[in-house]
Amino acid sequence: MSTSDDAAQSSDTAASAPVDLAAIREQFVGLEFDWTTFDMNADDMVAWAEACGETDPRFIDPEHPDFQAHPNYTTHCMSVQLLPDDFPQIGNGFGIDGGKTVDVHAPIRSGDRLKAVATIADIYDKTGRSGTMIFIVQRMTFTNGRDEKVSTVDWKMIRGA
Repeated sequence: MSTSDDAAQSSDTAASAPVDLAAIREQFVGLEFDWTTFDMNADDMVAWAEACGETDPRFIDPEHPDFQAHPNYTTHCMSVQLLPDDFPQIGNGFGIDGGKTVDVHAPIRSGDRLKAVATIADIYDKTGRSGTMIFIVQRMTFTNGRDEKVSTVDWKMIRGA
């Protein structure tokens, strides 16, 4: 057997080795791994709301007394890093977007500078018709300049096991 065959066999063995999700969860769930800021401006907020089909003036009229960002606005605010630097390769491939969940805590106003902190919220597996899939949940928590939590977005990344 050639050296390249040895490497391929070793790689196949590593890929099929069982993953200890409990140990990975223990190490990474709750770990903060990225921080960034986002400046909120009325034009972007209106464009987003209109793209969502919104008609409520609170979200599309900057002159409205309660003008604010659409409830799902922060779903487009992504961290630079998707996972911590030392996160292990689990599952196969880069993964697919498994959807987002948004919890709105307070209105986001034009002129706000939001601080976003990314953490790993959960790691778990599920078995269904497609086989076993691994779910990695990245959580972005957004606070405004008054240190009020305004939004929490959980993004599920799905990888085949």
